[in-house]
Amino acid sequence: MAANNKRREHEIGPASRAKNLAWIFFLAGSCLLAQNTGKTVRHHTIAEADTSSPPELTQAETAIEKNDYATAQPLLQKIVEHDPADYVAWFDLGFVYNALGKTDDAIVAYRKSVAARPDVFEANLNLGLTLAKARQPDAEKFLRAATQLTPSSHPEEGRERAWLSLAHVLENAQPQQALAAYRQAAALQPKDPEPHISAGLLLERQNDWPGAAEEYQQVLALDPQSVEALTGLANVYMRDKRTTEAEATLRKLAALRPDDAGVHFQLGRMLAAGGKNDDALTEIQAGLKLEPGDTEAQRDLAQVLTSAGKLDQAESLYRSFLAARPDDAPAHHALGQLLLKQHKFPEAQQEFLATVKLKPDFGEAYGDLAVAANENKDYALAIRAVDARAKLLPEIPISYFLRATAYDHLHDYKQAAENYHRFLEVANGQLPDQEWQARHRLIAIEPKKK
Repeated sequence: MAANNKRREHEIGPASRAKNLAWIFFLAGSCLLAQNTGKTVRHHTIAEADTSSPPELTQAETAIEKNDYATAQPLLQKIVEHDPADYVAWFDLGFVYNALGKTDDAIVAYRKSVAARPDVFEANLNLGLTLAKARQPDAEKFLRAATQLTPSSHPEEGRERAWLSLAHVLENAQPQQALAAYRQAAALQPKDPEPHISAGLLLERQNDWPGAAEEYQQVLALDPQSVEALTGLANVYMRDKRTTEAEATLRKLAALRPDDAGVHFQLGRMLAAGGKNDDALTEIQAGLKLEPGDTEAQRDLAQVLTSAGKLDQAESLYRSFLAARPDDAPAHHALGQLLLKQHKFPEAQQEFLATVKLKPDFGEAYGDLAVAANENKDYALAIRAVDARAKLLPEIPISYFLRATAYDHLHDYKQAAENYHRFLEVANGQLPDQEWQARHRLIAIEPKKK
């Protein structure tokens, strides 16, 4: 199930000496697993007067307040041409370039700001974020520097953002350090669920199900109705085969998200896996009312109907599905298996033939075709099918038995005997009725030794 989670990255906006270096915080929203993308939006401003700033800087920041970047850019360029060490103007210019989508220019400007004054938290953070967006290798350096500096305002929130941003950059190459960074962020803002959500996702990717579950449980302790945490926890429980906990979690999600078809589908699959077919049907049908075109859910519904013994309904659903998607080999195969259960052997044979025509490497389908052909007394086809299966999958006891009986019916007793013997060598009591039949046929068809 795909989680509809959001990560937040901070970019810090323009500030001037006119505002006593009072930096403006921005939130840069990004999708799960993507970093440092999205439109920046105003978060909060703190301002104090400083009469030493050049008038162009005040004019530029007034323009930035109005999103008038075309006006702000030349004003800021004029300032840095006159005073290349003006780290505030460079910082604001980096923000303007970033807002205009000029990532390379923004990086140059932010680098100038940090070079002019290395100990500014906000400049290091923004440079690190922009470098990460551009996938530059030194993003870590500046984000790590930001974690050791003090923001001009809201220090705990700012430093948490720095640790979170650093963790995101470290995830792929240094996952353990990323986890440590998430824990630093959580310690700074104990009531913020984001560090735990992010750590849970990372632990999931490492297949650390208990660790991920613990992170999501910490989020639920803060917010028992967190959809992100419940989604993550359901995924973890399903992957860890904790079906009881997964079902309970998915039920909570379904109550919170009654219009989310995906939740109903996943809950239905979990219920079906636990043999609760009636409840599974209810959930899958509820999901299909919301998203009637979901082909995987249609397959799931047909499979659950089959498991529930509602074979006529399942057959009707498969035929409707195939009328719209005649080239779907797995659907032909599933319908063929259903028809086998109904002892509709000629129809089953046609479905298996359609399956292997569409997907010639479908080994399992050849085995089912051999069964159907044998029931239809098409022994030559049964032999061809079981031989085709043997080229794709390891032989199994029933393969030898099917081949043996087919040759037996065709009066090719030498081949029949050879396959009966192979069958008895590997059956080991698994198929007692067939083993009894094989022994008695061998007595009948093998020449008596004198």
